Amino acid sequence: MEQKKMLNGTPWKLIFFFSLPLMLGNVFQQIYTVVDTAVVGQTLGVSALAAMGASDWISWMGFSIVTGFPQGFSILIAQAFGANDQKEVNRNCVALVQCSIVVAILFVILGIFVVKPMLALLHTPSDIIDMSYSYLRIIYLGIPITMLYNALASVLRALSDSATPLKAMIVASLVNVVLDFGLIVGLHGGIEAAAIATLIAQSVAALYCFIVIRKHPIWDDSLSFRIIEPKRNYEMFRIGLPMALQNLLIAIGGMVLTRVVNGYGTLFIAGFTAVNKLYGVLEIAAVSYGYAMITYVGQNYGAKQIKRIEDGVKSAAVLGTITAFAITFFLLLFGKQLLSIFISGTPQEVEQVLKVAWNFLCPMAICLVILYWLHIYRSTLQGLSNTIIPMVSGLIELALRILGALLLPLLFQSSGLYLVEPIAWIGAAILLIGWYWKSIKELKQQE
Repeated sequence: MEQKKMLNGTPWKLIFFFSLPLMLGNVFQQIYTVVDTAVVGQTLGVSALAAMGASDWISWMGFSIVTGFPQGFSILIAQAFGANDQKEVNRNCVALVQCSIVVAILFVILGIFVVKPMLALLHTPSDIIDMSYSYLRIIYLGIPITMLYNALASVLRALSDSATPLKAMIVASLVNVVLDFGLIVGLHGGIEAAAIATLIAQSVAALYCFIVIRKHPIWDDSLSFRIIEPKRNYEMFRIGLPMALQNLLIAIGGMVLTRVVNGYGTLFIAGFTAVNKLYGVLEIAAVSYGYAMITYVGQNYGAKQIKRIEDGVKSAAVLGTITAFAITFFLLLFGKQLLSIFISGTPQEVEQVLKVAWNFLCPMAICLVILYWLHIYRSTLQGLSNTIIPMVSGLIELALRILGALLLPLLFQSSGLYLVEPIAWIGAAILLIGWYWKSIKELKQQE
């Protein structure tokens, strides 16, 4: 397999064309998320849709943490790759696998004990709590599968390969869609069938990445480094843990918001769920630009090309702004039609749920450019091995989500909840952008 680096060439082209397969992969991932939700909502009804919504942030917490760890672990791989140190690349890959195994085991154990109490803590309505728990139990038991895919995909991205994760996600999406219809519609499975379909699809994606990575030069070379290196593993966790904690803090803020939303009844929860499923569409390109910046910045930082990092960040900010405005325009035109995909019930129920979902979506769409800047600058700092400030930005998001969820309804009733997400984005973005300029100035002075 040819190993390409991001050390030469026009920054915006490298970032965009590296991000493009990731965007397409996220599109396919969102397709099977949308299909999950649509099939559950249309086949099993509003209560089942609300049960998925009540479990959204708890599910996202598990997924985001096992995504954050390997993403953080892979920063050292990208930096060693940029420095053209193949031995370090190999050793870091082995350490990544070792650390990922430890994290996966811990989170399976944790999930068994905390999921049900968390649902109760969030005031999940009694008519849907059992469905939510059944769904989450399967998701958390499948954490090792999720971890395996994310670990392998993170290694490939660090080595400038964004095409393989795309191909893996295409295959996984097709598998998930087929299983959704087969298990839920064909075999009349409940909400648990949606979770099972997702985990099987992720298993397929992980297997595909594993087959490809076995053909990569790092595979044969790395087999000679089977020993555990405590200092290297510590360094992995030093960088990876703040990224996982950052995602945890964001999830906690989301769960506080969910707890408040749960107090407004099943129909309000269903509207909140519908817009949460579109949240992934909002973030498709933002997450992809973020992955691209970790690889781009990590490799150029390893090669000590600071000016090139600055040029790349400017290019990414422009790309993010253009992309965000385009998605905002699309959502304001067609958002209601997209939200309707997830909603079924009586005409009165559909009207009420759609109104709630649209009121959540509009402020998020209008402020979308802030979310894109947040992802770009957060990932840039992470590529520079600074994972502490991004974690602090997660603390800011947590604080603003909690304050917004608790205080805004006192001022504006349920309408206040529609502004919580944009306010959290703005607070986090201010810190990240300011700290990036401080960091780049210091790096220039050191040259």
